[in-house]
Amino acid sequence: MHLLNSSTNKMKKSMLVAGLMSLLLAATTVSFANAASDDDPKPVSYNVDLAHSKVGFKVRHLGIASVRGDFDVYSAELTLDPTNVSTLKTSAVIETGSIDTGVEKRDGHLRSADFFDAETYPQIRFVSKEVREIEGNAFQLVGDLTIRDVTREVVLEAELIGPVKGMMGEERIGVEATTKISRAEYGLQWNKVTEAGGIIVGDEVTIVLEIEAVRA
Repeated sequence: MHLLNSSTNKMKKSMLVAGLMSLLLAATTVSFANAASDDDPKPVSYNVDLAHSKVGFKVRHLGIASVRGDFDVYSAELTLDPTNVSTLKTSAVIETGSIDTGVEKRDGHLRSADFFDAETYPQIRFVSKEVREIEGNAFQLVGDLTIRDVTREVVLEAELIGPVKGMMGEERIGVEATTKISRAEYGLQWNKVTEAGGIIVGDEVTIVLEIEAVRA
Protein backbone atom coordinates (compact mmCIF):
# COMPACT_ATOMS: atom_id res chain seq x y z
CA MET A 1 0.00 0.00 0.00
CA HIS A 2 2.86 2.41 0.90
CA LEU A 3 4.54 1.77 -2.46
CA LEU A 4 1.23 2.36 -4.27
CA ASN A 5 0.65 5.69 -2.53
CA SER A 6 4.25 6.76 -3.22
CA SER A 7 3.88 5.91 -6.89
CA THR A 8 0.56 7.77 -7.07
CA ASN A 9 2.06 10.88 -5.42
CA LYS A 10 5.00 10.89 -7.83
CA MET A 11 2.59 10.63 -10.75
CA LYS A 12 0.51 13.55 -9.42
CA LYS A 13 3.66 15.64 -8.92
CA SER A 14 4.81 14.84 -12.47
CA MET A 15 1.42 15.82 -13.87
CA LEU A 16 1.44 19.06 -11.86
CA VAL A 17 4.94 19.96 -13.05
CA ALA A 18 3.98 19.14 -16.64
CA GLY A 19 0.87 21.31 -16.32
CA LEU A 20 2.84 24.24 -14.91
CA MET A 21 5.43 23.93 -17.68
CA SER A 22 2.67 23.95 -20.31
CA LEU A 23 1.12 27.10 -18.80
CA LEU A 24 4.52 28.80 -18.65
CA LEU A 25 5.26 27.89 -22.27
CA ALA A 26 1.86 29.14 -23.40
CA ALA A 27 2.28 32.42 -21.50
CA THR A 28 5.76 32.91 -22.98
CA THR A 29 4.47 32.24 -26.49
CA VAL A 30 1.63 34.75 -26.09
CA SER A 31 4.07 37.29 -24.64
CA PHE A 32 6.43 36.95 -27.61
CA ALA A 33 3.52 37.12 -30.06
CA ASN A 34 2.22 40.30 -28.44
CA ALA A 35 5.69 41.82 -28.40
CA ALA A 36 6.15 41.09 -32.11
CA SER A 37 2.72 42.54 -32.83
CA ASP A 38 3.44 45.71 -30.82
CA ASP A 39 6.77 46.25 -32.59
CA ASP A 40 5.31 45.67 -36.05
CA PRO A 41 4.70 49.14 -37.63
CA LYS A 42 1.19 49.77 -38.87
CA PRO A 43 -0.28 52.56 -41.00
CA VAL A 44 -1.61 55.48 -38.95
CA SER A 45 -3.81 58.44 -39.84
CA TYR A 46 -2.49 61.91 -40.59
CA ASN A 47 -4.47 65.15 -40.69
CA VAL A 48 -3.62 67.62 -43.45
CA ASP A 49 -2.34 70.96 -42.13
CA LEU A 50 -4.22 73.30 -44.43
CA ALA A 51 -2.13 76.29 -43.36
CA HIS A 52 1.01 74.66 -44.75
CA SER A 53 -0.37 72.78 -47.75
CA LYS A 54 -1.31 73.65 -51.31
CA VAL A 55 -3.35 72.09 -54.09
CA GLY A 56 -2.31 73.95 -57.21
CA PHE A 57 -1.99 73.81 -60.97
CA LYS A 58 -0.43 75.59 -63.91
CA VAL A 59 -1.34 75.79 -67.59
CA ARG A 60 0.22 77.54 -70.57
CA HIS A 61 -1.23 80.83 -71.82
CA LEU A 62 -0.56 81.52 -75.51
CA GLY A 63 2.12 78.84 -75.29
CA ILE A 64 4.64 81.21 -73.73
CA ALA A 65 3.81 81.68 -70.04
CA SER A 66 2.11 79.69 -67.30
CA VAL A 67 -1.01 80.75 -65.44
CA ARG A 68 -0.90 79.39 -61.91
CA GLY A 69 -3.74 78.83 -59.51
CA ASP A 70 -4.82 77.06 -56.35
CA PHE A 71 -7.95 75.51 -54.88
CA ASP A 72 -8.48 77.08 -51.47
CA VAL A 73 -11.06 74.65 -50.09
CA TYR A 74 -10.37 70.92 -49.92
CA SER A 75 -10.18 68.00 -47.51
CA ALA A 76 -8.06 64.87 -47.54
CA GLU A 77 -7.57 61.61 -45.68
CA LEU A 78 -4.13 60.01 -45.46
CA THR A 79 -2.86 56.84 -43.79
CA LEU A 80 0.74 55.71 -43.82
CA ASP A 81 3.43 53.76 -42.03
CA PRO A 82 6.24 56.32 -42.46
CA THR A 83 8.83 53.52 -42.50
CA ASN A 84 7.07 51.86 -45.46
CA VAL A 85 5.89 54.21 -48.21
CA SER A 86 4.06 51.36 -49.98
CA THR A 87 1.39 51.57 -47.26
CA LEU A 88 0.33 55.08 -48.31
CA LYS A 89 -3.38 55.47 -48.99
CA THR A 90 -5.12 58.76 -49.56
CA SER A 91 -8.29 60.37 -50.86
CA ALA A 92 -9.19 64.00 -51.41
CA VAL A 93 -12.19 66.17 -52.21
CA ILE A 94 -11.61 69.60 -53.78
CA GLU A 95 -14.27 72.31 -54.11
CA THR A 96 -14.15 73.59 -57.70
CA GLY A 97 -15.75 76.89 -56.73
CA SER A 98 -12.72 77.70 -54.57
CA ILE A 99 -10.41 78.12 -57.57
CA ASP A 100 -8.12 81.12 -57.21
CA THR A 101 -5.72 82.41 -59.88
CA GLY A 102 -5.51 85.92 -58.44
CA VAL A 103 -7.76 87.42 -61.13
CA GLU A 104 -11.46 87.42 -60.22
CA LYS A 105 -12.73 87.75 -63.81
CA ARG A 106 -10.64 84.75 -64.89
CA ASP A 107 -11.73 82.77 -61.82
CA GLY A 108 -15.37 83.44 -62.69
CA HIS A 109 -14.78 82.11 -66.20
CA LEU A 110 -13.06 78.99 -64.83
CA ARG A 111 -16.06 78.32 -62.56
CA SER A 112 -18.44 78.60 -65.52
CA ALA A 113 -19.69 75.85 -67.84
CA ASP A 114 -16.80 76.61 -70.23
CA PHE A 115 -14.47 74.96 -67.73
CA PHE A 116 -15.30 73.37 -64.35
CA ASP A 117 -19.04 74.18 -64.32
CA ALA A 118 -18.84 74.48 -60.53
CA GLU A 119 -22.62 74.65 -60.00
CA THR A 120 -23.18 71.31 -61.75
CA TYR A 121 -19.92 69.64 -60.70
CA PRO A 122 -18.97 71.18 -57.34
CA GLN A 123 -16.21 68.71 -56.50
CA ILE A 124 -13.04 67.20 -57.87
CA ARG A 125 -12.18 63.84 -56.28
CA PHE A 126 -9.05 61.72 -56.05
CA VAL A 127 -8.72 58.21 -54.60
CA SER A 128 -5.36 56.43 -54.54
CA LYS A 129 -5.13 52.81 -55.69
CA GLU A 130 -1.47 51.79 -55.67
CA VAL A 131 2.07 52.82 -54.77
CA ARG A 132 4.76 51.65 -57.18
CA GLU A 133 8.27 52.37 -58.53
CA ILE A 134 9.60 53.06 -55.04
CA GLU A 135 13.17 54.36 -54.93
CA GLY A 136 14.15 55.69 -51.53
CA ASN A 137 11.56 58.32 -50.60
CA ALA A 138 10.50 58.79 -54.24
CA PHE A 139 7.57 56.82 -55.62
CA GLN A 140 4.64 56.82 -58.01
CA LEU A 141 1.14 57.18 -56.60
CA VAL A 142 -1.55 55.75 -58.87
CA GLY A 143 -5.17 56.76 -58.41
CA ASP A 144 -8.46 57.80 -59.96
CA LEU A 145 -9.05 61.50 -60.61
CA THR A 146 -12.64 62.66 -61.21
CA ILE A 147 -13.43 66.02 -62.81
CA ARG A 148 -16.90 66.89 -64.16
CA ASP A 149 -17.93 63.29 -63.37
CA VAL A 150 -15.24 61.95 -65.72
CA THR A 151 -12.90 59.52 -63.97
CA ARG A 152 -9.47 58.66 -65.32
CA GLU A 153 -6.41 57.01 -63.85
CA VAL A 154 -3.47 59.30 -63.18
CA VAL A 155 0.10 58.68 -62.00
CA LEU A 156 1.67 61.20 -59.65
CA GLU A 157 5.42 61.48 -59.29
CA ALA A 158 5.72 61.84 -55.54
CA GLU A 159 8.18 62.16 -52.67
CA LEU A 160 7.72 61.48 -48.97
CA ILE A 161 9.52 63.93 -46.68
CA GLY A 162 10.02 63.18 -42.98
CA PRO A 163 8.76 62.33 -40.51
CA VAL A 164 9.97 65.22 -38.36
CA LYS A 165 8.96 66.66 -35.00
CA GLY A 166 6.99 69.91 -34.94
CA MET A 167 7.30 72.73 -32.39
CA MET A 168 4.96 70.95 -29.96
CA GLY A 169 6.61 67.57 -30.41
CA GLU A 170 3.99 66.35 -32.86
CA GLU A 171 4.97 64.07 -35.75
CA ARG A 172 4.73 65.65 -39.20
CA ILE A 173 5.29 64.39 -42.72
CA GLY A 174 5.36 66.05 -46.12
CA VAL A 175 4.21 64.71 -49.48
CA GLU A 176 5.02 66.54 -52.71
CA ALA A 177 3.54 65.27 -55.97
CA THR A 178 2.97 66.33 -59.56
CA THR A 179 1.15 64.94 -62.55
CA LYS A 180 0.02 66.16 -65.97
CA ILE A 181 -3.44 65.73 -67.46
CA SER A 182 -5.26 66.69 -70.63
CA ARG A 183 -8.08 69.04 -69.63
CA ALA A 184 -9.99 68.15 -72.79
CA GLU A 185 -10.21 64.52 -71.61
CA TYR A 186 -12.19 65.79 -68.61
CA GLY A 187 -14.57 67.92 -70.63
CA LEU A 188 -12.78 71.25 -70.13
CA GLN A 189 -12.60 71.98 -73.85
CA TRP A 190 -13.11 75.73 -74.16
CA ASN A 191 -10.49 77.56 -76.19
CA LYS A 192 -9.93 80.28 -78.73
CA VAL A 193 -7.45 80.85 -81.50
CA THR A 194 -5.63 84.15 -81.89
CA GLU A 195 -5.36 85.98 -85.18
CA ALA A 196 -1.87 84.55 -85.53
CA GLY A 197 -3.24 81.02 -85.07
CA GLY A 198 -2.06 80.50 -81.51
CA ILE A 199 -4.08 78.74 -78.83
CA ILE A 200 -5.06 80.88 -75.84
CA VAL A 201 -5.18 78.12 -73.21
CA GLY A 202 -3.00 75.03 -73.36
CA ASP A 203 -4.54 71.57 -73.09
CA GLU A 204 -1.89 70.13 -70.77
CA VAL A 205 -2.39 71.01 -67.10
CA THR A 206 0.26 70.33 -64.48
CA ILE A 207 -1.15 69.53 -61.04
CA VAL A 208 1.10 70.39 -58.11
CA LEU A 209 0.48 69.08 -54.59
CA GLU A 210 2.43 70.22 -51.53
CA ILE A 211 0.98 68.56 -48.47
CA GLU A 212 2.05 68.78 -44.83
CA ALA A 213 0.23 66.46 -42.44
CA VAL A 214 0.20 65.84 -38.69
CA ARG A 215 -0.09 62.41 -37.11
CA ALA A 216 -3.54 62.05 -35.60
